[in-house]
Amino acid sequence: MRLSIVMPVLDDAAALAGRLQALQVFRQRGAELIVVDGGSRDASMDVARHGADRVLQAPRGRASQMNAGAACAQGDVLLFLHADTVLPDDADQAIERALAHGADWGRFDVRIVGRHPLLPMVAWLMNGRSRLTGIATGDQGLFVRTALFRRLGGFDPLPLMEDVALSARLRRAAPVAALRERVQTDGRRWDTHGLWRTVWLMWGLRLRFALGADAQTLARRYGYTPRADAALAIMARSPVPGQAKTRLMPLLGARGAARAHRALVLHTLTTVRVASLGPAIIWCAPDDQHRLWCVLRERAGWRTRVQQGADLGERMAHAMAAHFAQSQRAWIVVGTDAPSLNPDVLQQLADALQHHDVGMVPAEDGGYVALGLRRAIAGVFRDIHWGSASVAEATRARCAQLGLSLWEGPLLWDVDHPSDWQRWLAIQSASR
Repeated sequence: MRLSIVMPVLDDAAALAGRLQALQVFRQRGAELIVVDGGSRDASMDVARHGADRVLQAPRGRASQMNAGAACAQGDVLLFLHADTVLPDDADQAIERALAHGADWGRFDVRIVGRHPLLPMVAWLMNGRSRLTGIATGDQGLFVRTALFRRLGGFDPLPLMEDVALSARLRRAAPVAALRERVQTDGRRWDTHGLWRTVWLMWGLRLRFALGADAQTLARRYGYTPRADAALAIMARSPVPGQAKTRLMPLLGARGAARAHRALVLHTLTTVRVASLGPAIIWCAPDDQHRLWCVLRERAGWRTRVQQGADLGERMAHAMAAHFAQSQRAWIVVGTDAPSLNPDVLQQLADALQHHDVGMVPAEDGGYVALGLRRAIAGVFRDIHWGSASVAEATRARCAQLGLSLWEGPLLWDVDHPSDWQRWLAIQSASR
């Protein structure tokens, strides 16, 4: 077994060095340590570089940050560890014993360290509730086989309760391994806000979430300001030789171009999952029965639907209408051929849709790599010469004609020609 420890941090520089030092024993025994920063304003990233194998950045929020760490993890097992939680010295060995006995996921018992004399009772109740319900929280050091985590699609894009939601899905796949070994977590929230007030707040939030309450609303009640969210539509063609990325065929051949397209699709899906903005659907063409879509549905939890329409504009308008018929959440559509698109740009776009009708991330070739709408506006997709160098300009003109406020993100590039493909390969090589 190789263990990958994923730790999300945010403005944790003061205590982070000590936390990382305590984890060095696991690195010495072969564990990989990944720290994912959510936009700290202090020296968290600098501190992390001295004690972790990999240090990443992701949009703020534990779901986004932990998904980003899991996406690059090399281990067979993932252990998600909050920055204020301390593992027992034999945590890796305890996990390995649980896996050897058939477990696929689990958590530790917890001990809460703080001033209030009743904190041991709170920890006992947490451990008992978890053992009874099969639901684990992030404070308990949740661990899971990497293959199972990825098959279930990782953490849902929630600002709160992402651990509860994941463990509920894990429980349906396999029983929890409730380890008796204890992690130690900081009790400052109970000490600061009052023990009983905090207990009732947290149990009440969990009950309301189980009854279907909106996680964004619950996050505000918890005192956390959630990031702007949005639903995503990924417009994707099946990677069929001779039909996918045909302009790359002179360089790669039909099968090579199809493999390149598949790589771009998977890269885009990783970007969307790491961004963790909201629910995402892959809109497939010509259908959703290609093996890639079947595998993504069955092993990674992706939702797929079939594109409908005569041209790209009609297909995007159909996907947009399907979304807004069921939700008032902002909506973003992306293609699959822009490896320059990253989670931060998607977050900027979601943020912009809080104040603008339309958001666009233009491409160097005159198109766009992402378009966001705050409400259903079919007019932005009409009478556009798709595939030309005038798509972005025509969209700007259409927004002006309709009286829509438009936000534009950074100019990005996509992969259309052999030189674009070579550009991406060079970037990938340089980043290794």
